Amino acid sequence: MTQVNYKAPTTTKEASRLMAKAKGSAFLLAGGTDLLVRMKSGLIDPDLIVDIKRIPATQSIKKNDGKYVIGAGVPCVALGKNKGLVKAWPGVVEAANLIGSDQIQGRCTMVGNLCNASPAADSVPALVAARAKAVIVGPKGRRTIPVEKVVTGPGTTSLKKGEVIESIKLPERGARSADAYLRFIPRTEMDIAVCSAGVNLTLGAKGIIKQARVALGAVAPTVILVPAAARALVGKQLDDAVLAKVAAACEIACAPIDDKRGTVEFRTEVAGVLARRAATIAYQRAGGKL
Repeated sequence: MTQVNYKAPTTTKEASRLMAKAKGSAFLLAGGTDLLVRMKSGLIDPDLIVDIKRIPATQSIKKNDGKYVIGAGVPCVALGKNKGLVKAWPGVVEAANLIGSDQIQGRCTMVGNLCNASPAADSVPALVAARAKAVIVGPKGRRTIPVEKVVTGPGTTSLKKGEVIESIKLPERGARSADAYLRFIPRTEMDIAVCSAGVNLTLGAKGIIKQARVALGAVAPTVILVPAAARALVGKQLDDAVLAKVAAACEIACAPIDDKRGTVEFRTEVAGVLARRAATIAYQRAGGKL
C-alpha cells in the first residue's frame, strides 16, 4: 500500500475542491465501514482520502419547514435516537438501523451505504420509497437529485469528479402518512439482503390510499421503483385482493440474479411477499385498519 494523503476539510466546498483536483484515486471518508475494509483487503489503494466528518453540514439532523435534512456523516445509530425522525419516517430509520452490528452502527452512514452502490443496500429502497433527495456539492455548484438517480449500477454512481453528497432531504410529512421497510436474510441479523421492499403511503378519508411508492432492493442492478404496485394501492382500502395485486406487480418488475444466496425464482417470490407485508405495516402505521 502506498502512502495515503489524508485531508479533513471543514466545508463541503473545500471537500469538493480537493476531490476535483486529486491526482490518482481519491475517496471520501464518512463512516469508513466500507472504505477501510476495502483498503485492508487490498481491493483499493487510495492516493487521497478526504474525511468529511469535520464538516458541520454533514454532521447534523435538522428539521426545516417540516423537511428533515440528514447530514452525510451522521451515523445510522443517531437516526434511531431522533424521536421526531422515527415518528415521521419509521421505515427509513429501521432500514438504516439494519446495517451491520452495533459497532458498525456507530460509524456507518446512509450516504455511505448509498454511494457504495450495492443493489442490496438496506437504506436505499426506504429512501427511494420516501422520495428522498440527495444534496450534491460540486465544482459547478450545488444540485439536488432524487436518490434513485444517484446509483447507476453495482458499484457505480452518477456523481461527477469532485462532487460530494452533503446531505439527504426527506420531504415534509403529511397527516396519516407512514412507511415501512422489510428484507429477507438467511441469518437473523448482520447479513446482506437477498431481497427487500420499502413502501410509503398516505391515506385519505375512510382509509383510502391517496399516494403510494413501492421500491425493491436486491432484485435488479439498482433499487427499482414499481409504479404498477403503487397504482394497485392508490384509490383503494387495503385488503387481500389489493395486496395480491401489489405482490404480482412486484414479481413482474423483478430482474434478479441467481447466486448461492438465492435463486431468481426465490428472490422474485419473496420480493412480492415482502412488499405485501411492508404495505400492510405502512398502512397500519398511517392509521388504516384491516
